[in-house]
Amino acid sequence: MSASDSPFSPIHMSPDLPSARLRPLFTLELNISAVLRVGSAAAGLVIGVVGGGSFEGRVSGNVLAGGADWQRIQPDGSLRLDCRIILETSMKQLVAMTYRGIRAGTPDVLARLASGQAVAADEYYLRVEASFETGASELAWLNRIVCVGTGMRHPTGPIYNLFELL
Repeated sequence: MSASDSPFSPIHMSPDLPSARLRPLFTLELNISAVLRVGSAAAGLVIGVVGGGSFEGRVSGNVLAGGADWQRIQPDGSLRLDCRIILETSMKQLVAMTYRGIRAGTPDVLARLASGQAVAADEYYLRVEASFETGASELAWLNRIVCVGTGMRHPTGPIYNLFELL
């Protein structure tokens, strides 16, 4: 196999485009108040009802109760996340936040997570991309950014570190 045939050969990116950089936005912690299962335990839809939470960083405040994380169980046991929540900043400004992502791991790790056990973040993959919508003029910049995040699932709900993609 030649170097050009290697699956690990360098990827040539356009030098005319900026490189991706990340700037920390905030840490988000959600409290899940109920888990609703639609379908079988091995397939279907799992809905995590958000009972509240908090976020702290460049913008800080609380998560209002009433949001939901719709999780589609994939054939391999991974979850596709589709979450919609309302953030209320410390200045009482409202921000709608939507994030999509994936949680994947070995069958053993996914079973431990599903049973509510604490599992170290480096044992599985939990990544999201987020967007925001607000009418607060001081926070209008949130309407124009893309965010990515890493996360982990505590027994009471997920926690994410979110970053603005520059």
